[in-house]
Amino acid sequence: MNTFIIIFIVLILLIIVFFGVRKEVETVKRKDPAIKSSIEVILYSSFWAMISHKIAHRLYKMRLFFIARLISQISRWFTGIEIHPGATIGHGVFIDHGMGVVIGETCEIGDNVLIYQNVTLGGTGKDTGKRHPTLESNVMVGAGAKVLGPITIGHDSKIGAGSVVLKDIPPYSTVVGIPGRPVDRKDCTAPSDTLDQVRLPDPVEMEICKLRVKIEKLENELEELKNEK
Repeated sequence: MNTFIIIFIVLILLIIVFFGVRKEVETVKRKDPAIKSSIEVILYSSFWAMISHKIAHRLYKMRLFFIARLISQISRWFTGIEIHPGATIGHGVFIDHGMGVVIGETCEIGDNVLIYQNVTLGGTGKDTGKRHPTLESNVMVGAGAKVLGPITIGHDSKIGAGSVVLKDIPPYSTVVGIPGRPVDRKDCTAPSDTLDQVRLPDPVEMEICKLRVKIEKLENELEELKNEK
């Protein structure tokens, strides 16, 4: 009976690996313009991290926690990407470069998400239960960004490099700064497809511009009052 169970588990893992490899090859080729051939995907840390996570996550759901963590830690040693086996990751997720990425146990990541190096999807240290962020589909997280706590990043949003996000972000937003400030985007293109980390709005500058307009308006009104007197 035990032998049958082991064989069954091995078959499931082989199926996961087979279909996972094909999808991950397609994802890497679609997301990274630097790739020249399909064989190059074996040189990508994201490729191995995603394959390892598929296996570890399946074992985690089967409550084989130690084996799942062992696989995730071995993957971390080789790729520099730390993904807890409990994290739920959708299809078409790509971790570009990858070194220093940390994804917590209760993270939920939707489809077609792009994550750059040194990103932390972690907890604040004071939450219980759902402790880590939820990233909806088509989100892009820039290099060095920190998204902390059981918050939700709305679909098609862009987190600027180096930002620290501690609150929920609505869909189609761009977030920059420490702490992160959301700004509505006028376009509806998926940032995970445009791969744009450069053209980011500055919410602080926008607020300063608003204050300038108000000051000019008040100065004009004051001048009119002086003229009336």
